[in-house]
Amino acid sequence: MSVENHGERPPAAQGQAAGSGAPAEPADEMVAPERGSAEELLDAGAQSELDAMRHSAAHVMAEAVLELFPEAKLGIGPAIEDGFYYDFLLPRPLTPDDLGAIEERMRASVAADHPFVRSEFPPAEGRRFFEERGQPFKVEILDDLAARALAAGEPMPPTSAYRHGSFVDLCKGPHVASTGRVGPLKLLSVAGAYWRGDEKRPMLQRIYGTVWPSRAELDAFLWRREEARRRDHRRLGVQLDLFSFHDVSPGSAFWHPKGWQLYRTLEAAIRELQERRGYQEISTPILVHKRLWEQSGHWDHYDASMFRLDVEDQEYSLKPMNCPESTFIYRSRVRSYRDLPLRLAEYGRLHRNERSGVLHGLTRVRQFVTDDAHIYIRPDQIGSEIEALMGEVREAYGWFGLQPRFTFGTRPDGALGNPALWEQAETMMREVLDRSGVAYRIKAGDGAFYAPKIDIQVEDALGREWQTATIQVDLVMLPERFDLWYTDERGQQRRPVAIHRAIYGSLERFIGVLTEHFGGAFPFWVAPVQAVVIPIADRHVEAGRELAALLAGRRLRVEVDDTDSRMQNKIRVAQEQKVPYMLVLGDREVAARTAAPRTRGGEQLAVVGWEELGDRLAAEAARREA
Repeated sequence: MSVENHGERPPAAQGQAAGSGAPAEPADEMVAPERGSAEELLDAGAQSELDAMRHSAAHVMAEAVLELFPEAKLGIGPAIEDGFYYDFLLPRPLTPDDLGAIEERMRASVAADHPFVRSEFPPAEGRRFFEERGQPFKVEILDDLAARALAAGEPMPPTSAYRHGSFVDLCKGPHVASTGRVGPLKLLSVAGAYWRGDEKRPMLQRIYGTVWPSRAELDAFLWRREEARRRDHRRLGVQLDLFSFHDVSPGSAFWHPKGWQLYRTLEAAIRELQERRGYQEISTPILVHKRLWEQSGHWDHYDASMFRLDVEDQEYSLKPMNCPESTFIYRSRVRSYRDLPLRLAEYGRLHRNERSGVLHGLTRVRQFVTDDAHIYIRPDQIGSEIEALMGEVREAYGWFGLQPRFTFGTRPDGALGNPALWEQAETMMREVLDRSGVAYRIKAGDGAFYAPKIDIQVEDALGREWQTATIQVDLVMLPERFDLWYTDERGQQRRPVAIHRAIYGSLERFIGVLTEHFGGAFPFWVAPVQAVVIPIADRHVEAGRELAALLAGRRLRVEVDDTDSRMQNKIRVAQEQKVPYMLVLGDREVAARTAAPRTRGGEQLAVVGWEELGDRLAAEAARREA
């Protein structure tokens, strides 16, 4: 499978300390420089006018840091999404007061309106320039460029640098015309970052900042950032008693009862959808011999992601994906064309050897479960099956009010199998996408190593894009490498096609996304606790339990707050827990067997009888609406 945290990709390199939630990577079809290479370190990340402004702001920040810390050693300072950063080796850890002082000096440089001036030096002169100024990281970059040029038999290119005021930095640009063109800015935070992403190299201090063309855009960004902090699923997971993380098992969630209820509700919804579509659920082992991954091709493409174990001098791994094992079930008996489609669903527990520096709550973990399915079909069934799968995605995401977006990933370099088979699969998938009428983006070379794919992204309440679901058409890896066959209507042996699909993707990641999208105020149908009964006094507790039992009989999740707290405090606690409905019972309500539901938003609804209330809430849960 191939979705974020559920894909045929190596783990991210450990470079920077984990920060805020990571949406899906941008749809950039350019080939990225090799991680830690001189080309990457010189890349300003400036692909647009705004990026150029942000990269220029990074230079202005480096100038300010050198003024405050003349002994500072400069790393790199590219533009990034929503801002910029610069890495420094400094004599002491930075404080919030330091950021204020740096920001003040940056504004002074902007006000001075120094022009950005490009210069070129002969290679030896450029190296000497930065060596004399005590900048070893810049010298290292130039030495690497020289070594690569020598190895390629090419001349060393001139050293390019940019100056503004008295500050000079090794850089290939581009920049804005002058510091005065740098818009309203704000320094945000400091994190650790290993030089060149290598934990064996020095740990630098990375200062993050943001800059925008106008004050209104800066203010809007800062609001989104603060709102993202408020919605951070790691914070809400603790507040709502959903899950926790502990250093005895890094990157693996400990699910609390309410969180596990949420998890099981999501599972049950997909299981019900799958049953309507004729899926059969399976379960396969977690510990798998190395030879399976060699046969599938994962060992060559993915071995860095695997947790390996030695068992009686044999090499095994915890499975990082489910797909190869489903072939053993397919091959358990002779298959006929009448057996297809064969839809095998699995909630497989997977393990990925992610580096500690990239772990991030539920959205980047080492242990997770995916709602996988592997669908074996005849070639003539590809179009109808993909159309049905896209319908499954739209239905499931409609439960949360999310609008799926589609990207189409084509054959990557080093892909398995005959290019003609890839072209055949891509043509069929493109025809289905075109026929469906959905808008989609093409990401050239972004397919899995064994299959072209349709990836699904959603935009959350803050406008962030997350990659979640995937549909992959595999003509090569499972059918050919595992020698799969079926007998057609003429008695001839034919290869099936294997479709890999996930709807939620990783359930852990999906719950993290939902938590941040809804700010913990989950839709009624999926909320861990759907209603809390609040007796005003002790004499109302027994009736409260009776009401809760009535609602529970309709498969609703209800609690009774029978603590000694005052009614208003009970309401406040329920609102903090983001419970959809509060049902307050006093003498009048108990006598009449009625309740006046209060929403978590503070709206007081009309009085209703207990039986009718149960019917209404059960109907609301069954609708699965956001």
